[in-house]
Amino acid sequence: MNRIALLPIAACLALAGFAQVRGPAPFDLLIEGGRVVDGTGAPWFAADVGIRGGKIAAIGPLRGARATRTVDATSLVVAPGFIDLLGQSEFNVLVDPRAASKVTQGITTEVTGEGESIAPLDERLQAENADLYKRYGVRPDWRTLDQYFASLERRGAGINLATFVGSGSVRAIVIGRENRPATAAELARMEALVDSAMRHGALGVSSSLQYIPNIYSSTEELIALA
Repeated sequence: MNRIALLPIAACLALAGFAQVRGPAPFDLLIEGGRVVDGTGAPWFAADVGIRGGKIAAIGPLRGARATRTVDATSLVVAPGFIDLLGQSEFNVLVDPRAASKVTQGITTEVTGEGESIAPLDERLQAENADLYKRYGVRPDWRTLDQYFASLERRGAGINLATFVGSGSVRAIVIGRENRPATAAELARMEALVDSAMRHGALGVSSSLQYIPNIYSSTEELIALA
């Protein structure tokens, strides 16, 4: 789904997705007079943008076309949605799915999971965060990353979200927060957790070695997880 945010001058009108489709039907939304920056690196160009059925249907001189709603984007920029490559909203979107602080900046996609990730999750990690869950009324109904994504989809979210699997979360599940090397059996279990998370859509493994217990990982351990 394309999500749209209108911001003042010097900000942006964020549009997730970019396509051109012709058709006779009126537009659901017509954005007039904006400076289109298409994300390809090309210079901006003046154009109107017509949206129909949640998708960009036409780009060009469309002023005056029939539309359910018209937005005057004069002196504004119309651009594809921005990607926040280091966000931490994986829990926040469960509390408030609007993600207003992101959307009002034109951010439509966030990448999270720095060092620790929302999944995998076990009873010990859940107990560590019990006060946080209680304070914000969140019931963790997931254990694996695919279960988290399913939960997020049921709740809805104002942004798209991708995540790494955190080496700290994996280590905390298998070893805890102790400063010691992983045994062969523990490392095999950690590898299995990473493998599962990758199959469920994780972008990769994040180390963030300034945090505990991440800092206790050896080079060999990180190589094995990677």
